[in-house]
Amino acid sequence: QVQLVESGGGLVQAGGSLRLSCAASGRTFSNYFMGWFRQAPGKEREFVAAFTWSHGNTYYADSVKGRFTISTDNAKNTVYLQMNSLKPEDTAVYYCAAQRGSSYSRSPRGYDYWGQGTQVTVSS
Repeated sequence: QVQLVESGGGLVQAGGSLRLSCAASGRTFSNYFMGWFRQAPGKEREFVAAFTWSHGNTYYADSVKGRFTISTDNAKNTVYLQMNSLKPEDTAVYYCAAQRGSSYSRSPRGYDYWGQGTQVTVSS
């Protein structure tokens, strides 16, 4: 059973930084891709970034490109999302997700496994 545990959310002022972590367990993830999504109140869950373990490729939504960066610790099966230059509109619950395969998805429907989410609040 795949388990994903996020951590690292919190309250930060606009312009600040946070690093989210997603610790994955229960599988060998070399043939999985990982995604970060976020959901603000009253809005749909939206794609933020993705990483493919097989190729080491990263992908970002236009809204976060240049500000957010995915990195990994392969030994710990952990994926990080470094968020810099945060804006109030980045406020949301952030989720990590995993799916077996090598072609990543930008749709939440493309993922079978989800973490519990971590709140990120950016004050103006």
